[in-house]
Amino acid sequence: MLWETLKTYLLLALLTGLIYAICWLLHIPPFFAIIIALIPNIIAYFFSDKLVLASYNAKILERDELPWLHSIVERVARKAGIPKPKVALVPIATPNAFATGRNPENAVVAVTEGILELLSPEELEGVIGHEIGHIINRDILISTIVATLAGAITYIAEWFMWFGWMFRSEEEDGNPLEFIGTLLLIILAPIAATLIQFAISRQREFLADETGAKLTHPLWLANALAKLEKGVELYPLERGNPATAHLFIVNPFRSDFIAKLFSTHPPTEERIKRLLELAKKMGRY
Repeated sequence: MLWETLKTYLLLALLTGLIYAICWLLHIPPFFAIIIALIPNIIAYFFSDKLVLASYNAKILERDELPWLHSIVERVARKAGIPKPKVALVPIATPNAFATGRNPENAVVAVTEGILELLSPEELEGVIGHEIGHIINRDILISTIVATLAGAITYIAEWFMWFGWMFRSEEEDGNPLEFIGTLLLIILAPIAATLIQFAISRQREFLADETGAKLTHPLWLANALAKLEKGVELYPLERGNPATAHLFIVNPFRSDFIAKLFSTHPPTEERIKRLLELAKKMGRY
């Protein structure tokens, strides 16, 4: 768990360094780009639960609706030492789940109708453990920070494309190779930022797997992931925003080879392998 957290911080440092490198080359302060990118992400941070739940027509369940599901969420939350999150049901056949909310006090765990039909109670508890892992690891906050930094790089690149002549120094005017090098960096930097953003997302998935497995049972989550992978292949999410794919426990959209290269989720086989290794270490295999 410590190594996954360290890798996240290293990738965040790399993303930050990329911003300062571009700004240094262009002789502009990074502050303005970060502030502009921060505004929409701050809004998303505070209203993510309402926005995401509304986009998927999710319904917040009262305690007397699916009380057995409330009991699972309450049990795992108690083990994690946080208040019981709200429980929401998403009316889609795609088997999946996600967590949202800016902190444990405002958290929501959402499950689809498809996942309730597919998984056993133990496997579902493993999934709930994963989602509560995201909550206690503050992944909504981290994803907001990452999106802000990546967005700042994109804004800088767009500004340069439109107003690049304003950033050119006299030395660059006399040296076209320097300008070409800067132009290539501006083109490649947003791609690099996106790849780093996806890499961070994959690390947070590994961390949530480990956290959830320790709260429940590694084999429950491993079995659930295997079923969910096949279930999404049969019933992929046809309507939805791909920008929300990182929220789900497995990518809910149909993925081709190229999409998998730029996935927000690590390969399911690797996740299951790690969970099996964790089960052996914990003596729960």
